[in-house]
Amino acid sequence: MKNLSYHEQKDIENVKRLRELIGTLPLFCPEFFRGIEPRTSSRTRIAYAYDLNVFFHFLQEENPYFRVKDIKEISLDDLDQITVTDLEEYMEYLKYRDNAQGQEIINRERGIMRKISSLKSFYNYFYRTEKLKNNPAALVQLPKLHEKEIIRLDIDEVVLLLDEVEKGDNLTPKQKAFHDKTKVRDLALLTLMLGTGIRVSECVGLNLNDVDFKNGGIQIHRKGGKEVTVYFGREVEDALLDYLDERRKILPEKGHEDALFLSLQKKRLAVRSVENLVKKYSRTVTPNKKITPHKLRSTYGTNLYRETGDIYLVADVLGHSDVNTTKKHYAALEDERRRSARNAVKLRKEL
Repeated sequence: MKNLSYHEQKDIENVKRLRELIGTLPLFCPEFFRGIEPRTSSRTRIAYAYDLNVFFHFLQEENPYFRVKDIKEISLDDLDQITVTDLEEYMEYLKYRDNAQGQEIINRERGIMRKISSLKSFYNYFYRTEKLKNNPAALVQLPKLHEKEIIRLDIDEVVLLLDEVEKGDNLTPKQKAFHDKTKVRDLALLTLMLGTGIRVSECVGLNLNDVDFKNGGIQIHRKGGKEVTVYFGREVEDALLDYLDERRKILPEKGHEDALFLSLQKKRLAVRSVENLVKKYSRTVTPNKKITPHKLRSTYGTNLYRETGDIYLVADVLGHSDVNTTKKHYAALEDERRRSARNAVKLRKEL
């Protein structure tokens, strides 16, 4: 994989994983994945493959007609026998089940909705291409979603978090043993995420030459492969410069020479590693909030909207393709702004 970018390498890994998953599904399924390939990412197709695997296991376990069939032997004619009632039973099955390893799996509203949405896309494809006569998935209603509170860091919590990264006062003795080796890197990484709102995958995918100090920006790969420049302020610049002084002294492992953020093993930092370090620091300052890299993104979006009041700017900077997604996430702030405007217009001069 020499000369391939991080994102190209991940895409190849995803394609290989997808082929493995498709190999466990009925023989007509590859046609579906070829059909949706031009308009979906490899990660999305992997999610579809996982969801379809759950569906076909449900049929085999719960439906007498399919119990005697091997999953790979299921045909499109068999699928045409599925009714709306069968799919409603599937939704009930998704709420609670045991997997092949005997582990308890619980799906809440969003998990069920995603799996049913995958099934709808699956049925729609074969119905549209006239391989299926019936489309019961089109008649199934998705579960009603209850809006979740957006969890984010308050302004004082951002300060406490960055202070903790610098000093490590509340870390365990074991964590403190590694803190001196990683604190400059960790401070640069968290300051970058809190100061730009980039996704964790975009962060770990950064190369050294993606950082442009002259113009104060970083070149990132958005979901869908689009390359954009995201700009950063002085605090982010200072943290990155401090880290780069340290980074230049590290001799990376082969194949990781271009990576901006390196692990202690001198390899490109992984998404899971960033999730763990965010968890490590945040639980010391906000133990009652489950802070993830995505919550740092929400924190940035909140602060940017409070400062600018421009929901379209927030949507653009965060890389939301639909501004309604942004509005949904920051509805509470919209209401706050509306309330603050109630006395802005004077109808009569006060005497």
